[in-house]
Amino acid sequence: MKFRNDFLWGGATAANQCEGGYNEGGRGLANVDLCPTGKDRSAVITGKLKMYNFDDDHFYPAKVAIDMYHNFKEDIKLFAEMGFKVYRMSIAWSRIFPMGDEETPNEKGLKFYEDIFEECHKYGIEPLVTITHFDCPMHLIEKYGGWRNRKMIGFYENLCNVIFKRYKGLVKYWLTFNEINMILHAPFMGAGICFEEGENEEKVKYQAAHHELVASAIATKIAHEVDEKNKVGCMFAAGSVYPYSCNPNDVWEATKVDRESYFFVDVQARGKYPNYALKEMERKGITPTMEERDKELLEKYPVDFIAFSYYNSRCVRTDNNDDLAEGNLFASAKNPYLEFSEWGWPIDPLGLRITLNHVYDRYQKPLFIVENGLGAKDIPDENGNINDDYRINYLREHIKAMRDAVVLDGVDLMGYTSWGPIDLVSAGSGEMEKRYGFIYVDRDNKGNGTLKRSKKKSFYWYKKVIASNGEDLN
Repeated sequence: MKFRNDFLWGGATAANQCEGGYNEGGRGLANVDLCPTGKDRSAVITGKLKMYNFDDDHFYPAKVAIDMYHNFKEDIKLFAEMGFKVYRMSIAWSRIFPMGDEETPNEKGLKFYEDIFEECHKYGIEPLVTITHFDCPMHLIEKYGGWRNRKMIGFYENLCNVIFKRYKGLVKYWLTFNEINMILHAPFMGAGICFEEGENEEKVKYQAAHHELVASAIATKIAHEVDEKNKVGCMFAAGSVYPYSCNPNDVWEATKVDRESYFFVDVQARGKYPNYALKEMERKGITPTMEERDKELLEKYPVDFIAFSYYNSRCVRTDNNDDLAEGNLFASAKNPYLEFSEWGWPIDPLGLRITLNHVYDRYQKPLFIVENGLGAKDIPDENGNINDDYRINYLREHIKAMRDAVVLDGVDLMGYTSWGPIDLVSAGSGEMEKRYGFIYVDRDNKGNGTLKRSKKKSFYWYKKVIASNGEDLN
């Protein structure tokens, strides 16, 4: 019951949720900076409410986040103490190209990430780098309309050329877009899209998706040309969809909802649009405008591996029942067989094994779980300790399910990076209170706190898990 000897254990963060330093080192303003906490967050991230600059009425947690910009050496040292083999992180596009459409990159931004990568290698940690984790320079949104505009492909290509060449030998594992299917659920956060009154929102989203898919193929092409050792993956928000009942209508609805996410990976891993998607787009009149070279690029440059986030399974029913569960920006029918987190997310470890099998059966490419974790309120005791047994229990059961998928089912799995090894800002709610980390950060939802780092009980547990290559889960 063992994982392979080179299994990549680690943790995952995103620049916009941990870095801060939004106006330091020549960095430009990005969409992710402008997602406030509170009642307007949903309207902003879904592109319904335009927020192109800061105002005095909202709190913007990404401005400071947990200030990893100034603390990355301390944080990476803590990751190394846990025994990380890999650290998944992202590059803030506007740190490299502050406006996004410049020809010359920002040297201070390039040096910042070079320093991080070298710090990782000092401890024997491989960086796994997401090229864009929802980041889009605001200039590209205001001038070009974000990813709805085909010119974005060229700007992204320029970014890829720069970072692949600059970080050759420092980074060999890359992800092109974080949770690419989130473009359907949070289009401003995912693709810098705000909608105009009366426009066909679905058509805009799928046109933007096409641009990202072509850009992903171009990134894979450049990565392999710059360094044959580079491995490039796609990344999507996963979680198999269950029919609520054996009613064929529920079963068919579950198939359709699953396809909404698989569509992106079908293109990135198989190199072409699936027939079901082409037919659906044709019926709805939302087929993207494509250039002649697009088909060739998609076919010739599929990804090397498939990465995904898994927090929960989903459930659908067709009887108009409105008893819904939350979950990673996806609402779904409440599954009566599952327990739920403090934020209403279903907890389904077996669902991870099911998802791993579904994805591997479908694509037959190496997989990488790059996000999985439990958001919870952590309350320090009178001595300042956090005994987060609930997090340990959640992760233990998910790692067991992951191990079953590998050892019993034969799934080819490269590694596992738990989400938020250090507390950071929640992408969904913008809260700090929704904590995932093995490392506590003293900061609250309103930005108060010392930012001091301290180890939770789960820190020592995960260290033991890594040291035993997943055998000791007690």
